[in-house]
Amino acid sequence: MAKTLTFAAVHMGVAFAVGYAMTGSLAVGGALALVEPLVNTVAYHFHEKAWGLRGAARQATTRAHASKNPGKVFETHPGSLMRT
Repeated sequence: MAKTLTFAAVHMGVAFAVGYAMTGSLAVGGALALVEPLVNTVAYHFHEKAWGLRGAARQATTRAHASKNPGKVFETHPGSLMRT
């Protein structure tokens, strides 16, 4: 969660700077600094959760394949990085 919060702080600073630079308005810069990064941070949090689930599913598939094909995981697994 700390990584997400620091990402949000940096993102808000960038959003404010871009909004202010493009419009010259502190109000627009401030609104962009609050709204866009907050929405993006929530999306990022769920993206990280989904990415973690994807990784867990891939590991489970590899483990299942390895248990059925001992010693041949890298030779036959469709997601393998090594081909022999």
